Amino acid sequence: MIGRISGKLIEKNPPQILVDVGGVGYEIDVPMSTFYNLPEIGAGVTLLTHFVVREDAQLLYGFLTAAERSVFRLLIKISGIGARTALSILSGMTVQMLAQAIAAQDSAMLTRIPGIGKKTAERLVLELKGKLGADLEGVSLAGAQSEAKNDIVSALVALGYSERESIAAAKKLPEDISVSEGIRQALKSLSH
Repeated sequence: MIGRISGKLIEKNPPQILVDVGGVGYEIDVPMSTFYNLPEIGAGVTLLTHFVVREDAQLLYGFLTAAERSVFRLLIKISGIGARTALSILSGMTVQMLAQAIAAQDSAMLTRIPGIGKKTAERLVLELKGKLGADLEGVSLAGAQSEAKNDIVSALVALGYSERESIAAAKKLPEDISVSEGIRQALKSLSH
């Protein structure tokens, strides 16, 4: 029903934000991958959303990229995976990292996410196998970042930096930078 929200960001309390749209404040739960890339309070923001109506609540989930929303929707269709767990998964790894873990059938990588045990990780790998790549073709995994920047962020995370530090370092790089040069420059900025 509500597919997109555009307005002024007025509060940030992870994982929830408040967006003012024409005088109405919408409480929106977002994964940390979206949260870290939000503008400052008072700035304009546009989010793709997923609206859930339950007997006891009406909930709005927001995402900066179509890929994140698409993966969120895939995750909540899996038995035993609710919206909170789906947000945890998207907070714990990028869409690309999740797609790589599923493609490699690496359930151990998924168990590093808080709240994801061995059985849940194995179910995720089984249920998402073959679905993740096909669903995301044609959807830009880059969103606000270029493909090179996504690769740079993945490399920095693999080197032991947090996803937050890695995204912040990649944001400072020029858009047309190569992956190897981007990693070199990002490492330089992270070491200062």
